[in-house]
Amino acid sequence: MGVLFGYYAAADDQDAGRAVVRTDGEPSGTGYDQFVVKGVDPIVDLLTVEFVLTGRPASVIKADPRHGHLVATVGEGDVVSVSLTDAFRDELASVDREFLNDVARSWASSGRFSTPPDEDHLADFLQQLAALAERAVGQGHGLYCWICP
Repeated sequence: MGVLFGYYAAADDQDAGRAVVRTDGEPSGTGYDQFVVKGVDPIVDLLTVEFVLTGRPASVIKADPRHGHLVATVGEGDVVSVSLTDAFRDELASVDREFLNDVARSWASSGRFSTPPDEDHLADFLQQLAALAERAVGQGHGLYCWICP
């Protein structure tokens, strides 16, 4: 089936943890503003996009304590949740949506993917992520991703 990635907004790390460490038996992210995709890792795959949008070098992004910060784990890694940086969230929220199509084209040809991805799928993903970021900023929330191998 492949790895699932659930991108979602939450008020803070504690709230983000509740999205995956469920006591109600519901799937991860239920009740949160989220969307689920396959194959777009927030730590590895989005590094190129974050660099393009924020202009911050990869070394600075990787040193950001919010970049891939582990906020929750279920079981022995059955599901994990990590944070995205606030700089990335803010830039996504305010970016010209047409520019995201150019970013998707560059990203698709970056060599970051083992199999060449469909540019249109990447553009759709970025549009969804930007819309999520815009809603998150409007509510004072952060961006997170749960990962289910």
